[in-house]
Amino acid sequence: MAHPARSFVAGVLVANSAPHLATAASGRRHLTPLGGRDSGPRVNAVWGLLNLGVGLALLLRRRGAPARWNADLPRFEAGFLVFAVWMALAERIKPVNWMPDEKR
Repeated sequence: MAHPARSFVAGVLVANSAPHLATAASGRRHLTPLGGRDSGPRVNAVWGLLNLGVGLALLLRRRGAPARWNADLPRFEAGFLVFAVWMALAERIKPVNWMPDEKR
């Protein structure tokens, strides 16, 4: 990878793809920048695949790069983890994509 941030950003994008692809597969609605808060399954599929595609493209091994992972792997994992924790906390503090149980 040309720049250390590429792996981190790739991790963020791949992590962001998961909830959108799960939303599309389950037929639910979820916030996207493409369709707003009530984005349906198709819009979420497009957004999820776009995030996944760009994230994976950032990870493409360049000619002459080592065949095994180097420091890019922990950078990718850190990006994934930071995004996942941030979203879990953000959704807990201010639910945007789910309805908390009214019994709680």
